[in-house]
Amino acid sequence: MRNTYIRILFTLIIIGFSSQLNAENRRVIPLDMYLIVDGSESFQNSKNDAVTWINSQVVDRTLMDGDRITIWRAGNSAQIIYSGDVSGGKDDIKNALNSLLTDARTPDFSGALTEAASRVSRTPQDRLSYTMLVTASAEGLEQTLTGGARNLLRWFRSEKYERWQVLVVGPDITPRVRQAAASLLDALR
Repeated sequence: MRNTYIRILFTLIIIGFSSQLNAENRRVIPLDMYLIVDGSESFQNSKNDAVTWINSQVVDRTLMDGDRITIWRAGNSAQIIYSGDVSGGKDDIKNALNSLLTDARTPDFSGALTEAASRVSRTPQDRLSYTMLVTASAEGLEQTLTGGARNLLRWFRSEKYERWQVLVVGPDITPRVRQAAASLLDALR
């Protein structure tokens, strides 16, 4: 049964990020986006490419009015650099991403994932939640995967780019998969 839920979630994610779809024309359920971005020195050379991708694929294409976004900088400790509702302009979100510092020795993904998981658990049932982690730091990611936060990565999908990667994290997917699948079926009827 769990594999069915995972397949449904994976299908929904693919549909949502497919270049053929426009989120503004398809999604009717508001989204709470939890975005964790590497704030380490390892990310410095990748930052411009990654932020351009985030602004294009996440901020411009996925987020719409009524959504909420919280962005963490995974520096020496996890720090929220932006949190708010998406309404009208998205310049404040893009400015927060563009001004992200990349000076930490090791990114604190565990702290950010713990905070994100806490928020996901409080997300109302009438909203979707979505957690993404953007990194160029193999060391920081390895510590997260082998440390105490590994249980927060029960399911994730990875997209690798030349010098960085995106993980779509699903710390509490079972109720969310059911909700997303039911919404998709309703939309298709």
